Amino acid sequence: MNYHFTTTKAHIVLNGGTVEELFIDEALQVQSSNPFKGDMDIDKLEALIKKHGAENIPFVRLENGTNLIGGQPHSLENMREIRRVCDREGLMLVLDASLLADNLYFIKTREENCKDMSIREITRKIADLSDIIYFSARKLGCARGGGICTNSEEAYLKIRELIPLLEGFLTYGGMSIREMEAITVGLEETMDIDMVNQGPQFIEFMVTELQKKGVPVVTPPGGLGCHIDARAFLPHLSATDYPSGALGSALYLVSGIRGMERGTMSEQRAENGEETLAHVELLRLALPRRVFTMSHIKYAVDRIAWLYEHRELVKGLTFVDEPKILRFFFGKLDTIGDWHTDLVTQFKKNFVDNP
Repeated sequence: MNYHFTTTKAHIVLNGGTVEELFIDEALQVQSSNPFKGDMDIDKLEALIKKHGAENIPFVRLENGTNLIGGQPHSLENMREIRRVCDREGLMLVLDASLLADNLYFIKTREENCKDMSIREITRKIADLSDIIYFSARKLGCARGGGICTNSEEAYLKIRELIPLLEGFLTYGGMSIREMEAITVGLEETMDIDMVNQGPQFIEFMVTELQKKGVPVVTPPGGLGCHIDARAFLPHLSATDYPSGALGSALYLVSGIRGMERGTMSEQRAENGEETLAHVELLRLALPRRVFTMSHIKYAVDRIAWLYEHRELVKGLTFVDEPKILRFFFGKLDTIGDWHTDLVTQFKKNFVDNP
């Protein structure tokens, strides 16, 4: 993989597999000028195949817009290189296209050889390089449900047996006709550059405005959302204090803005109970297309900047109910100490008592 996603990794591990992440070195540099931090390291891929043998690797997975490290895209050329290795070694290339829309925009605007291609043409190239494409339509298509596409009859026949067991009948997969129609409309809209550019442009604006105020954010601006570097925002907290979660909680208290923790809390403990520390600690502020206005963004920037000025008030979190699998979905946490009360008191002093 270029980078794992939480639920993908959980499925693989629960089925007895292991995940190998083959990201380029710059992928974990929170602030960078590399336009494609989501690229897979080809040398690492070839070394891994040599080490384990192609027969012991069921597939190579590429994720459009590496979600957990700031929505950073991969390039079309990198995908071509991966395809060449897969063809040589007889490996299947599986694409998670959930964040395809943003990745298409970045390929067109950042990759020199693709600037004269249409979004539809880039999509066709990506599809031709893949053996299996799957996606969450909540992101790609802006509807409920999702899809699985393949050009492999062998893969199709294997998948066919599982669809009725896990989702619904083969032709609808548990989705209503309305949902399938909505997905087709959403996919067609994704072929429009004036549609797919909205999210990335709003994200870039928010990143730039936060940088002006000294707030640490992931650069270059990626897809899906603006990502705040919680480790740099709250340097007085350790990874086991869950700084990304604490930052998300604090921001909600002073703004009503909901962010998504993308850090150690999103990982799963090792079998011995020790924490698996995330490579980066990020708070994701998602900006899907056609949802927010510029006034929303400016409001968020204002509240984040205020919180950054009072960041020393934010302390950590601790689990009081911790599920063993995907704990960040259903787990419950409490503050370490009474810092949330101190934060709200300071907020009221600035915005209520002295508006």
